[in-house]
Amino acid sequence: QVQLVESGGGLVQPGGSLRLSCAATGIFFSINTAGWFRQAPGKQRELVALITNNGLTNYAGSVKGRFTISRDNAKNTMYLHMNSLKPEDTAVYSCYSLSSASSTPYWGQGIQVTVYS
Repeated sequence: QVQLVESGGGLVQPGGSLRLSCAATGIFFSINTAGWFRQAPGKQRELVALITNNGLTNYAGSVKGRFTISRDNAKNTMYLHMNSLKPEDTAVYSCYSLSSASSTPYWGQGIQVTVYS
């Protein structure tokens, strides 16, 4: 059974930093594409960052230069390092992985990030 569990969200002031973590069981980030999505109230879910099995990364334009996606294969954990946070980054952030074997997408339960003045 695949399970993705996020942690590290919370409240932060503009300009601050947070690190989100996504611990996986039943699927390995090292051999599958994975990433982070977010959904703000009243808005559609959007891609924040992706990392492929061979380590290539891709970012939404709104976070490029501020956010960094990474993974620790030994811990089977993916991270999203968020710097220079803005109020518009406020959203529920969800961890995602796509099984290359079955083309099945898997999602975490989501975690709230709130950037407030």
